Amino acid sequence: MMTNYQGNSSLLTLPADLDPQRLPQHVAVIMDGNGRWAQKRHLPRIMGHQQGVAALKELVRCCRDWGIPHLTCYAFSTENWGRPGLEVEFLLTLFEQVLRQELEELIREQVRLEFVGHLAALPPRLQAQIAEAVELTRHHERVWLTVATNYGGRQEIVQACQTLARRVQRGELAPEDIDETQFAQHLYTAASRDPDLLIRTSGEMRLSNFLLWQVAYAELYITDTLWPDFDRECFHQALRAFQQRQRRFGRL
Repeated sequence: MMTNYQGNSSLLTLPADLDPQRLPQHVAVIMDGNGRWAQKRHLPRIMGHQQGVAALKELVRCCRDWGIPHLTCYAFSTENWGRPGLEVEFLLTLFEQVLRQELEELIREQVRLEFVGHLAALPPRLQAQIAEAVELTRHHERVWLTVATNYGGRQEIVQACQTLARRVQRGELAPEDIDETQFAQHLYTAASRDPDLLIRTSGEMRLSNFLLWQVAYAELYITDTLWPDFDRECFHQALRAFQQRQRRFGRL
């Protein structure tokens, strides 16, 4: 269940040192460090993933409470299939469990769910659960949660190129008509605006094939905190850092 925040009660509402007019409208998160969190505690890696789900649920609720309308999380990459078979199987089963256990409450919380990635490669039962969750929440407006599942940024770009090439081949589109706007409309994320802020936990300094096109001008925030420990205070610090940046988008 989506549990209530048990920490500093002052963080249930937007902290006073944050300007509500300058909050990011779309935050993307690379949720890294679940395995290391578990290993530090001499626990199985799967327990780190379970704790990571709890951290994500709290961040969704925090976005709702603080007025940040869109959150995208990197849940399972195309490269994650290369992990040990038991861990992959657990992650896919965990997806099913979370959707089954949390959907009713997500509906009550008015969370809109979206999944992006090569979903056709997922187990059929999980595909069906995803389709049901998306349909049941598609009119919700409180928070828009996009879950990148079996997602790879390079794969997404190649797929967009292939789709555009087929359209040109059919005579529907001239090559000179392909611009950034046209290209973006053929990405998984065509329905959403680009992220303003990308957060990566566990201190790693790389994008790991996540939203390669979309984060071209996102502000990057790297923290050494492992994902299961990323709480409202950590998010507060990320938003403070974001508001201290000057976003010039290449201009003076």
